[in-house]
Formats: sequence, structure tokens, C-alpha cells
Amino acid sequence: MPGFFPLRLPTALLGLVLAFGLSACGINNVPTLEEHAKSAWSEVQNQYQRRADLVPNLVETVKGFAQQEREVLTQVTEARAKASQIQVDASTVTDPEKFRQFQEAQAQLSGALGRLLATVERYPELKSNANFLALQSQLEGTENRIAVARRDYIESVRAYNTELRTIPGRWIAAILYPSAKPMETFAATSGAERPPQVKF
Repeated sequence: MPGFFPLRLPTALLGLVLAFGLSACGINNVPTLEEHAKSAWSEVQNQYQRRADLVPNLVETVKGFAQQEREVLTQVTEARAKASQIQVDASTVTDPEKFRQFQEAQAQLSGALGRLLATVERYPELKSNANFLALQSQLEGTENRIAVARRDYIESVRAYNTELRTIPGRWIAAILYPSAKPMETFAATSGAERPPQVKF
């Protein structure tokens, strides 16, 4: 019995050294960064949902004042419906085609909202309406939140994708996390470099 403890002590110390060594070598980086990126993606979806929830209220508020602007209101409603129809789940961020469809639908909704808010400039009584001003403020705040959420997601995906493409993360992912795939990131929509034209 006295010789039993001296043998167990070095084994226990070796186990502790290996555990600390593995945790320090980044063995958990891939799943940690993946979960962080997924969480950031959920926040992007949350902000898009917030915008989609506000759109019907904005459309209803504008309808009473802008009877002749039915085309713009219809475009906003259709763009919201299309954006809401796209099924989004965790696989969206690793599927380039699904991601592109999602991004295009959200860009169409952004463009339709921009045209609606530009159209509203023709109606001074609407611009001074407290309900409209509150909704407009909410939409502007939502657009800012979307921009921040997208920026955070882009940074999370950059860290995750870099881990998957660099050593030792690439080796660790190949051995321990073979299902890990690079995630898609946002790109500016075509024509985004040009300022929108507002015509009255």
C-alpha cells in the first residue's frame, strides 16, 4: 500500500499537465468561435425580425395620408412578405446560396423602406404626426441596430473562419470537428456604393 500513492501522484500530475496543455493549445477554439458566430447571427436575425414587425405599423400609418402612393406601399408589403418567407436556420450561414437569397430579400426590403420614407416627404401633415415620427424613429434605430449586429457577426465569422484556415486550428478542426465549415459573411449589395436618388 505505501508504494501505491507515489505511483498515482506522478500519473495525476501528468494528467493535470496534459489538461492544461490541451486547453492552452486552442483545442476548444473552433467550437467556441463557432458558437460565438452563431450567437451573432441570431442577433442579426433578431434585428431583421424587429424591422419586419415594425413595417406593418408604418404602412398602416402612411396609408391614411398617402392614398395615391399605393405602389410604394405595395412594394414595401411585398418585400416584407418575401423577406419573411425565406426560411433561416443555422445552416444558412454555411450555405452560400441560402445566405445570398436571405441577403437579397433583406436588401429589397431596405430599398422599399427607403422609397417609402422618401415618398412621405411629400406629406407635411404626416411628417408632423406623432405616431409616424415614433415609427420612423423606431425604424431608423432598427436600421442602426441591424448595422451593428451585422458588423458583430462579420467580426465573429472572421475569427471563426480564420481559426479554420490557420494552423493549429485547421488541424484541430480536421481531427476533432470534421463537420465544421466556414461561414458566410455579408457583402455590400450591388449598387450600394452609389447614394440613393430621391425624386419629388
